[in-house]
Amino acid sequence: MNDIPPRRGRPPMNREVIEGEVGNEFNSASNRPAMREEDPRARAAKRAAELRENRDDSYDGTDEYYIDPSVIPDGWSYEWKRKFVLNQEDISHTMALKRAGWEEVPTSRHPEMMAVGSQEPFIIRKGMILMERPLEITNEARAKLQREAREAVRGKEEQLNAAAPGQFERQNKSDSLVKVKKSFEAIPIPD
Repeated sequence: MNDIPPRRGRPPMNREVIEGEVGNEFNSASNRPAMREEDPRARAAKRAAELRENRDDSYDGTDEYYIDPSVIPDGWSYEWKRKFVLNQEDISHTMALKRAGWEEVPTSRHPEMMAVGSQEPFIIRKGMILMERPLEITNEARAKLQREAREAVRGKEEQLNAAAPGQFERQNKSDSLVKVKKSFEAIPIPD
């Protein structure tokens, strides 16, 4: 009885086979591709000509999600909303949008916004879907968001101005020592 446990892993290869492979097959100059002797400038010029020939000048920097306000029906607001993430439909987000009053805009209303012959029932571009909701509801939602933002700023100002018990007041001659800037400025755009 042999009590030696079997070895684990790949069995060792025959030394002759290893040397033969390295020497004959893998290291052979005949198996390597020939080095290119082409001039790099000539190669660059050739590639530039190919690129110019196949160039797609259709993108001119315009906003592909722009919606002409004149096509939006009176009393309605249009917005692009997320429909797909990594080619998977985001159903929970879509349901949240529906609860907020958003509905898909049918392709039949604006066929010019889709490709000719498209069978899509709704207007979709690059994972985004065009949705509509009554303008009145959209304005109410925007006003609510602005109120919440103002309340957040007001709360932080109160928190900054409040002095803990036993500390000096944060005022100098009835003016607050805490200054929160609330203006908007243009950001310089580098050339």
